[in-house]
Amino acid sequence: MEDHARSHSRSHSHSKSAAFDPIDPMRYRAARKSTWVSAIINLLLSVLQIVVGFFGKSQALMADGLHSLSDLLSDVLVLYANRHSSRRADAEHPYGHARIETAATLVLGISLALLGGALLIIAVLRLQQPAQIQAVHPLAFWVALLTLATKEGLFRYLLSVAKRVRSQMLAANAWHSRSDALSSLVVVVGIGGNLLGYYYLDLVAAAIVGAMILHMGGSFAKTALSELIDTGLGEKEVAAIRETLLKSPGVLGVHDLRTRRMANNALVDAHVLVEPKISVSEGHYIAETARLAVLAQHHVLDVMVHIDPELDADELPHTDLPSRTALLEHLALALGESWSAGNRVTLHYLQGKVDVDLFVDSRQIDRNALDTLQGKCDQLVAENTYFHAIHLHCPLIVPLWDVGHRSGARK
Repeated sequence: MEDHARSHSRSHSHSKSAAFDPIDPMRYRAARKSTWVSAIINLLLSVLQIVVGFFGKSQALMADGLHSLSDLLSDVLVLYANRHSSRRADAEHPYGHARIETAATLVLGISLALLGGALLIIAVLRLQQPAQIQAVHPLAFWVALLTLATKEGLFRYLLSVAKRVRSQMLAANAWHSRSDALSSLVVVVGIGGNLLGYYYLDLVAAAIVGAMILHMGGSFAKTALSELIDTGLGEKEVAAIRETLLKSPGVLGVHDLRTRRMANNALVDAHVLVEPKISVSEGHYIAETARLAVLAQHHVLDVMVHIDPELDADELPHTDLPSRTALLEHLALALGESWSAGNRVTLHYLQGKVDVDLFVDSRQIDRNALDTLQGKCDQLVAENTYFHAIHLHCPLIVPLWDVGHRSGARK
């Protein structure tokens, strides 16, 4: 028995042409606003750094300007991903569009790694030509200081928004700004050293900036890639979810608990152990209660609960046993006229065999016929390898005679 996601099914009827309706409007608006702020700042800084770096003969400032330009491009990517990943689930994407955010983070990481590698190589090549190294104009130093202060402030602003709305993509963009601030600090030191007469320090700073961008991009790409290949939650988070499931009414045990990340959320599926002979509806109730408890107490997108009447590790294979129709034919053939097909029969597939609860209509059978039926049940259990036990129930004739009575049970 499995309790599947229903939270998305209602949205499947939405057409693709429907008006944009983000699944979390507050998160979407916060991400859009913060990203636009970042884009405008990065546009102004990149133009200022590249122009001043070019005319002021500072390779480090130009490298940092290209870094800011990459920030601008990443902001555009974030705006696109934020809009599309915020869409509600539909028929083609029943789990929503959150992986668009993950894919955007992967593209951002790869782009940064390529840019950082290129800047590093260029700086190293120019360091091997000392005759072409020039003094830097003092204006470049003041632009680098302005950039440092601006980038640090932008980092703190973006990170606060990312934590508030729990967005991996915004967090990646925030730490990107922190890497910009650190690279700007290196640029300040490099240009300052150049102005003091150590001309090569400007190129050293450019090489360090390239290496920092390369490392940061590789880190982002690795994180996003691990999510795309369904990396699970951390041990503490999984343990907390397990504890929530165990506290749910009717749950006797939890096993095969699996999780996988999806942007700022996670998907969870678990097998829970329940009493083996409860009704289907009670099993469904237990599964739904456990599912809702996890959704309420943990940051997960959806939970699928599979009900087990016994531990999978101890369970003998049931697929080799006959179906209900075939087993009823066995019963009819063995019990003959003493048993009517109109009687209610409940089958329990447990421990590699079948337990049968046979409810006999008291209006159609007397005590002698009941004893005869009991004997036939004992003989059937002894001769047929499918049945573990047959329990007879006839409460109106013998209310205490066979509540849980086992006829011919054998191990």
